[in-house]
Amino acid sequence: MNYLETVNYLLTRLPMYSRIGAAAYKADLTNTIELCDILENPQLRFKSIHIAGTNGKGSVSHMLAAILQSAGYRTGLYTSPHLYDFRERIRVDGEMIDKDFIVDFVQHIQPHIDVLDPSFFEITVAMAFDYFANQEVDLAVIETGLGGRLDSTNVILPEVSVITNIGYDHMNLLGDTLPLIAGEKAGIIKREVPVIVGEYQEASGPVFVRKAREQRSSISFADRERSATNWSFDGQDLTVEVTLNHTDQKDFYTLDLPGLYQTKNLVTVLQTVHLLKEQGWKIPDAAVHEGLRKTKTLTGFHGRWERVHESPTVIADVAHNEDGFKQLMRQLEITTFHHLHIVMGMVKDKDISGVLAQLPSHARYYFTQADIPRALPADALQAAAQEKGLEGDTYPDVNAALREALAHAQKDDLILVCGSVFLVGEVDKERIGKA
Repeated sequence: MNYLETVNYLLTRLPMYSRIGAAAYKADLTNTIELCDILENPQLRFKSIHIAGTNGKGSVSHMLAAILQSAGYRTGLYTSPHLYDFRERIRVDGEMIDKDFIVDFVQHIQPHIDVLDPSFFEITVAMAFDYFANQEVDLAVIETGLGGRLDSTNVILPEVSVITNIGYDHMNLLGDTLPLIAGEKAGIIKREVPVIVGEYQEASGPVFVRKAREQRSSISFADRERSATNWSFDGQDLTVEVTLNHTDQKDFYTLDLPGLYQTKNLVTVLQTVHLLKEQGWKIPDAAVHEGLRKTKTLTGFHGRWERVHESPTVIADVAHNEDGFKQLMRQLEITTFHHLHIVMGMVKDKDISGVLAQLPSHARYYFTQADIPRALPADALQAAAQEKGLEGDTYPDVNAALREALAHAQKDDLILVCGSVFLVGEVDKERIGKA
């Protein structure tokens, strides 16, 4: 198989959560352990940082990777899902995994696929670990896919475990209360490996403290150590003042990830960097500033309040659950525009009602769906939205919806594309605004 045939094989032969949902979820680590054994346990041949959380783990992962790259470390980065290119999931120093490596890897592992019947995610995790070992990375930033305790990435022994926050998402798999969801995320806490939690929440904080105590792991809550005390947004970059709590020490950081919700993620990143430095990793302050200022450039990060067109402004954001949309609405409050147009589509297993309750009734809506079996049909989303007083028509795909929004928008309007990672991934950025 060539590269395109190999990727098509992976996407069609293996059960893929992003396409079919819970049926692709493997609730144990058996296959991952077997695959790693076959590959002679590559996960033991590099150091890592493990990141879980309901929202923000992708941003935290990319910011940390950019900082480590800026500090001169050969840095691996594993994230999911991808937006435009399968190879986005696995990077070294910002460069996507080599196509020939993917072909060779699948050729080597294919006989075992027929025996183990692994999921798409299990194979991509094993591929990432093998690639990072092959590339001799100094440190790899590993983002969980779903949950933590039973996530395929949870076979590593990291330098530090990071849990960004806890919210209601994937409740059909992780539990329907915040303590239950927190319990699953806390599964990444390893014995005597320090853990950082992004924010203390009454419902989840004690769960993490208890788990850390059981594992004899030190624990810190980033928002109890540092605070984003001020910020400014110039339409492109976000500048944040961060104060070390209980002191008068402060610093200013400029982020090329302009979403206001990045203030929380920044505090988590800075606490993680502080802990890594205590462990002996050499990360100069200049590298921290450089990495944060150039995260998108250094790591190829997309889909977080990403401006993809001007006049009218088109913003793509992968917010897809209630907490994510709360942060998105805060961003809209500080953004200048005349009229608001929202192109949205969601997947079936999300809390649709909780998301729709966040949305403004004054916007014009364009309901659509991603081209995956898991997508919620546009007419079902429209019907649910109408119950919340949100009006708009349906369209067969995101680009048709976006063309219609552009046809109705004035130059000083704002068009927001949101609701699903997969919907954002199907936006044809090259043809926006073209006939």
